[in-house]
Amino acid sequence: MLSLIGFATIITIVTLLIRGQVIPIVALTLIPILGALIAGFGMAEIGEFFKSGLGSVMNVVVMFIFAIIFFGILQDGGLFDPLINKMIQLTRGNIITICIGSVVIAAIAQLDGSGASTFLITIPALLPLYKRMRISPYLLVLLIGGSASIMNMIPWGGPLGRTASVINVDVTDLWRPLIPVQVVGMILMVGLATLLGIREKRRIAALPPLTAAQLEEDTSDAAPIEINKRLYLFNLLLSIAIIAILVTGIIPAGFAFMIGVAIALPVNFRSIKLQNECIKRHAPNALSMASIILAAGVFLGVLNGTGMLTAIAENLISIMPDFMGRYIHLIIGFFGLPFDLLLSTDAYYFALLPVVNQIAATYDIPATSTAYSMIVGNIVGTFVSPFSPALWLALGLANIEMGRYIRYAFFWMWGIGILLLIAAVMMGIITV
Repeated sequence: MLSLIGFATIITIVTLLIRGQVIPIVALTLIPILGALIAGFGMAEIGEFFKSGLGSVMNVVVMFIFAIIFFGILQDGGLFDPLINKMIQLTRGNIITICIGSVVIAAIAQLDGSGASTFLITIPALLPLYKRMRISPYLLVLLIGGSASIMNMIPWGGPLGRTASVINVDVTDLWRPLIPVQVVGMILMVGLATLLGIREKRRIAALPPLTAAQLEEDTSDAAPIEINKRLYLFNLLLSIAIIAILVTGIIPAGFAFMIGVAIALPVNFRSIKLQNECIKRHAPNALSMASIILAAGVFLGVLNGTGMLTAIAENLISIMPDFMGRYIHLIIGFFGLPFDLLLSTDAYYFALLPVVNQIAATYDIPATSTAYSMIVGNIVGTFVSPFSPALWLALGLANIEMGRYIRYAFFWMWGIGILLLIAAVMMGIITV
């Protein structure tokens, strides 16, 4: 019963988001509470679940608020304009090249293993370019998220760390056979960027030319107040320093951006009036998405606290026919990405993986083979799932909607995951 309620809760939320019938904060708050009440939990218990879920996203909320304001200040100062102009010059405005470049940049940025940092580094820098070229921001998030997901098959990434602890192997030993899979994955992402770039080029070519008013609006992201252009070098060095702090992890990301705002704001805007105008200009977007992330904390807290996610994982396995047992690791791997819409990363690896591994072991399937199948099939969907706080961060930075993004990215990413799974089987990494 618990798994049925959990499944119904998730499906209802995902359906409402995809169809755009309510804003995320409504679905993510009310539906999980209703599900918990139906499951027999009281409001006092739900309150504790909320506290737990809040703790899991609070760092992201703080980081998000100050990151939006920090990059807003830099954008007001014109920091990204030379970068955009240079990329347009290098690519000669070639949409396909821009898409491929986005994949490469995201792969490099993901080397620190943090999806949130990757989005914070790449989206604010690339989004103005995408806007100027009239490329869909949904494509930007898809390319960055897909590339970052594949690069996340590294020892210090979350999925491998969780898997290594479950099957009790060294995480570095677990990673080495996956290197060829990562190479294939990046080739597939470059191919996807090319394909979608061609499609986007055709879409843009069919659009009517921009009017004078639209052209003016397109270049109106810069501050409507005078900016001292001599501060460009300072802003550049400050942004590099903040990004370096994110990569090294010396201090929490939210704290780093808070410091960045505290430094950049008075340097770029000398009067209190101008500083307040800058904050007011960028705070609405930051606070709007911060409220959604807090609502996602309710969603995660309730589904984890009630045990719904664990129950879903266990019952999915229990209803599977016996004749599928020998191929259970491949079946779960094949549906790895859809599972991202039903299970959090922790539930997938800590609840589902042990059960699948136990069944597969009775057919002499090695634990590593089961693990690889579940990792390869699932990991590309890391940044398609509403369970990912980093994805909410990306959507906020790009100012796009979760439901529409799932519709846009789901089947492309699932296709990449299936192709990677087939490649891993052909290379002998996964035993059939």
